[in-house]
Amino acid sequence: MQVFNVQGMTCGHCVRAVTNAIKGEDPAADVQVDLAKGEVAVESQLPAEQIIGLIVEEGYTAKAA
Repeated sequence: MQVFNVQGMTCGHCVRAVTNAIKGEDPAADVQVDLAKGEVAVESQLPAEQIIGLIVEEGYTAKAA
């Protein structure tokens, strides 16, 4: 499980955007978003750098926790 700190997520649309971006690259990924903490936990074969890139492409700031 990889955990990322993500800034800029405020609503359900943000959760869907981040989740869909990651699942678009790895349909088997398990993505759990905690809006209150600003964290995204991902169980995936994708490397952390790629996941951060996918989150950034959606317009958020992300870094490994």
